[in-house]
Amino acid sequence: MARKNVLSNLIAPASEKLTPVNPVQDEHRQHVTYKGIGALGAVTRSIDALAAKADAAKEIEAKLTAGEVVIELEPDQIEESFVSDRLAHSDQQFQELVEAMRVRGQDSPILVRPHPAKDGVYQIAFGHRRAKAARLLGRPVRAVVKALTDRDHVIAQGQENSARADLSFLERATFAGELETRGFDRETIMAALSADKTTVSKMLSVVNRIPKAVRAGIGPALAIGRDRWHELATRFDEPANEDRAVEFLARERIKVRSPEERFNLVSGHLAKGEGSAATHKPAPATWERKDVQANIKANGRQYTIALKAADAAGFGAYITRNLDRLYEAYRSENKQKSGD
Repeated sequence: MARKNVLSNLIAPASEKLTPVNPVQDEHRQHVTYKGIGALGAVTRSIDALAAKADAAKEIEAKLTAGEVVIELEPDQIEESFVSDRLAHSDQQFQELVEAMRVRGQDSPILVRPHPAKDGVYQIAFGHRRAKAARLLGRPVRAVVKALTDRDHVIAQGQENSARADLSFLERATFAGELETRGFDRETIMAALSADKTTVSKMLSVVNRIPKAVRAGIGPALAIGRDRWHELATRFDEPANEDRAVEFLARERIKVRSPEERFNLVSGHLAKGEGSAATHKPAPATWERKDVQANIKANGRQYTIALKAADAAGFGAYITRNLDRLYEAYRSENKQKSGD
């Protein structure tokens, strides 16, 4: 959906003639500009930045769809991109979009490509929310169809979305991680995100170190920037922190908080446990018999048994062959203990 300049309602048209209240005195009054001064200046600069973001996204869309024919597609002919670029949508913002499209229709087309594996189906490069709103309204979707390679597809998707003001650092980093997982090279990722090599490296460091379940539990957290995400990522160098974070984020009183609040709470929760975790790590356990010894280490989700014996390989192979039976016995014993 096309975006309007957020300042358009605040500025009178250039052709409109305004009558001064006191024309004689005003002729000699020195013109004073308040832009850039104090709180008013800060608000003005913030609004200007958001307007510039919106204009940039609109310009990218215009370039990508220039000279192409707009057609109408039924919602069931369209599928989402093969790479996700958002963790969650704001219900309020989406409802505002639906209402605007109900009243005015779809102002600008989305960009799709013919589905690489399905005849008569199209894949969205950008415009997911517009397509979703049209589907909800039961209306066809206005779209530009372009034959795009996978690389062109993700670059178009990434550049248009990166120009938006409402995409968080974590969502951009998650998009970078998805591209890396799918085998796209760094140059493609940099082009898709309009980011330099250092920024992309930090994005990938965050998504590769913070477990997916933790990122999903926190949410997009629009107000949390790169440095704070990177700081949180370092806490997961301690493997046990994944379980601690997942358990903490699953608590009902935490789930109802905003993404920014969940970020701050889980960060503080992990920080509080660092001192005790470092000083109270369990010592490795051992198990011995006459001719065999086992060193046992338990660390979060990892449990390691190292055998030391003349026939360690044979004994280890025997354990491996009987893992199914041992696991079923373990499950059965646990059920009896819990009374199930």
